[in-house]
Amino acid sequence: MIPGVNPKQMKQMMKKLGMKMDTIEDVERVVVYTKSGNYVFDNAEVVATVMQGMTTYQINGEPRFEEAEAVIPEDDVKLVAEQAGVSEDEAKAALTEAKGDIAEAILKLSE
Repeated sequence: MIPGVNPKQMKQMMKKLGMKMDTIEDVERVVVYTKSGNYVFDNAEVVATVMQGMTTYQINGEPRFEEAEAVIPEDDVKLVAEQAGVSEDEAKAALTEAKGDIAEAILKLSE
């Protein structure tokens, strides 16, 4: 809150402005999904603020980042297996380790 302002006065001011704040109880986990990975907030505090008909959510907590796994197309697996002369399972494992980079996977398998 704002220093020096009575919480009761703050609620009255917010009501005059048409604002409403609610803490969402019993939040176990919040996950923000991105292409590069996910931000996971365990036991986060979530506050929903409604102002002029629009709801905004604030997440308070310490996130941990979980890197996204590369999606490996089947055509890439077949190409790497053919070029490196290995099974598709080995090719897929190499592609996963190389995060989908075909050239790197072939080089690793050719060593």
